[in-house]
Amino acid sequence: MDFAPSAAADDYTKRMRAFLDEKVLPAEAGYEAFRAERRGTPREWDLPPVVEELKSEARARGLWNLFLPAISGLSNLEYAAVAEVSGWSPVIAPEAINCQAPDTGNMETLHLFGTPEQKQEWLEPLLAGEIRSAFAMTEPDVASSDATNVQTSIRRDGDDYVINGKKWWISGTADPRCRIFIVMGKTDPDAPKHRQQSMVLVPRDTPGMEIVRHLPTFGYQDQHGHSEIAFHDVRVPATNLLGEEGGGFAIAQARLGPGRIHHCMRLIGMAERSIDLMVRRAQNRVAFGRPLAEQGVVREQIAQSRIEVEQARLLVLKTAWLIDKYGAKGAATEIAAIKVIVPRIACAVIDRALQVHGGAGMSDDTPLAYFYVWARALRLADGPDEVHLRTVARQELGRHT
Repeated sequence: MDFAPSAAADDYTKRMRAFLDEKVLPAEAGYEAFRAERRGTPREWDLPPVVEELKSEARARGLWNLFLPAISGLSNLEYAAVAEVSGWSPVIAPEAINCQAPDTGNMETLHLFGTPEQKQEWLEPLLAGEIRSAFAMTEPDVASSDATNVQTSIRRDGDDYVINGKKWWISGTADPRCRIFIVMGKTDPDAPKHRQQSMVLVPRDTPGMEIVRHLPTFGYQDQHGHSEIAFHDVRVPATNLLGEEGGGFAIAQARLGPGRIHHCMRLIGMAERSIDLMVRRAQNRVAFGRPLAEQGVVREQIAQSRIEVEQARLLVLKTAWLIDKYGAKGAATEIAAIKVIVPRIACAVIDRALQVHGGAGMSDDTPLAYFYVWARALRLADGPDEVHLRTVARQELGRHT
């Protein structure tokens, strides 16, 4: 395995770093001020204008849709370093380059399984950054860590499908730019376990789809929101079926593999920025007559963080290399492994940075509190740790059987 960056990867990473330093990081304060003014009001979900300005700048710099190899020409391994840089500002940078979740996974899904008509109507405006999307799989009444548990009904009725059920933690729903939902439900409860589910495309303004509430994450409400949704006899044309009937579980697995590694790439960037903030704080803060950087306990925290981030990055790069070489199925064990270890390491590193910052770390004066919330949430999003540990254990036991 050779993880040395290619000339293309090196070029894109340098351009992404320049974009981050010159445009994105200076925009963070204005972004947060805009949101603070509207928090708790009906305009809470308004998009800060600076995001559209950054999107235009990113396109002008050639930093657009880099996540999709068929569009960008970058391999997963080459994209890893770019995604890591975007993780330094996870609220703004990924969207600025049109590489934000859940849209990247939805765009990949439409690219792989959409009909020409579906691609024209939904994929093209997503790739252009004109709209956003949501992926509705998780449900409140069942353990959604097992995707075969979904109870939402998708019933064929003539030339339509009729949808009834509940979903929650559906990311992006509060944003009025979210125009299309990929909804997973059961079309045939009597089919074999992994052939009962299908996915359909549901436009936002379809009658019968109700946004019940927006769910805060550890008290945080981001600009895009995470929501509970109810479907009451929601009727869509049968042509809105994604892929084939009964193919929903397979589509979900194809979608979640790349999405999981993208999250991990960005988490490395969040951990790197946390180390950067921790070191700066340690060098400039004095306690007991000398800088924190000269205190043995703080040095240990810095060293431990550096070691863990390097370990996590190498496993992410190996996983990206395997996906490029063998596809997501050939990297299933490694995808599961990074989905466990990278959020855990990110949480640990961010926690140390919080500790070094003292009370300031818990405030909004630094991004650390939000980083911790998001890193902790990613131990549940796209499958909880326990599911991925089960996958790794099954593979390991299989090798010894």
